[in-house]
Amino acid sequence: MSDGSRTVDDVKALHQTLEGFDSQLTSKFYDTWAETYNQDMKLMNYRSPNLAVNILDANFSGNREEARVLDVACGSGQVAKLMVELGFRDFTGVDGSKGMLELAAKTGLYRELKLALLGPEQLPAQTDMFDAVIIAGAMDVGFAPVSVVRELCAAAKPGGFICISRGDHTATSSIQYKKELERELQLMEDEGLWTQVGINETDKYMENPHLSIERAEELQQKGRYISGKVYLYKKSINSNQK
Repeated sequence: MSDGSRTVDDVKALHQTLEGFDSQLTSKFYDTWAETYNQDMKLMNYRSPNLAVNILDANFSGNREEARVLDVACGSGQVAKLMVELGFRDFTGVDGSKGMLELAAKTGLYRELKLALLGPEQLPAQTDMFDAVIIAGAMDVGFAPVSVVRELCAAAKPGGFICISRGDHTATSSIQYKKELERELQLMEDEGLWTQVGINETDKYMENPHLSIERAEELQQKGRYISGKVYLYKKSINSNQK
């Protein structure tokens, strides 16, 4: 049990532990992290769920009470907690960690919760089903492979939204992942699967997990954070994706 004395440096060490993990090891790690995850991410000023929900909120014009939302890599349920305050009511969650799904279940907000390891397992979602598909924070090395974006698109209804929020982590592997992701996003647009609604950039996605507290205190406020992006797409009405 946590005694409440975890520090920012402790949480940064946890993030650094994840480096080099594959998705299966990451999933197991999150099972053990679940108990203190929400408190720890507050210490890191983690904003991925908020950033994703904000851009979706600004662009969604349908009936929110009836809209079906697929929350991929739902974690402890932060996305659903934010969206229910905006009038959304119907959530399905998917995550690779049993421990995190248990936290999500405690929110009482999800119609259904499904365990699946993205990449090794196919996204457990019916095609052309959801008005909004959202993934906050999991599109990176050791979490979900780039190929998952096609599964996200397939799950959305024609005309539905797909929202991806991710941090610009500074590891070489993450930089390469971002290049491959953005290449795939553009390719899918070229193929007519979706159209880009917008990209929001932020210089305060979360505190940089690679900076010690001493180094962070030496930097200006902006320098303590990593940047991030939120990508919002709308699935084509006549999408031929299978």
